[in-house]
Amino acid sequence: MTGFFIKVLITGIAVIIATYIIPGVTITDSFLTAFVFAFVLALLNTFLKPVLTFLTIPITVMTLGLFLIVINVGMVLLADYLVDGINIAGFLTALIFGIAIAILTWILNLIF
Repeated sequence: MTGFFIKVLITGIAVIIATYIIPGVTITDSFLTAFVFAFVLALLNTFLKPVLTFLTIPITVMTLGLFLIVINVGMVLLADYLVDGINIAGFLTALIFGIAIAILTWILNLIF
């Protein structure tokens, strides 16, 4: 259980860094908003993403797996909708933001 919270903490740090790098993503409240966003994103990825991935297997196979990117962007946009205080400009910004979070989380996991 503590491993989950450490991963959420690392993802929160990645969210904070990514908001400074990517134009179109803003945190209007505080750093706590980034950690709440990371927590909600982790919950969505844990519970909702597997269901969506299963339901979209035919489309995922037809697109050779590229539809999983759409699902990832959808998770980021849904987390943005659920958490007040963070604003993502649109689909392309959410795509770049999701990729940046993934890369930054990977780098931070290597460090810690």
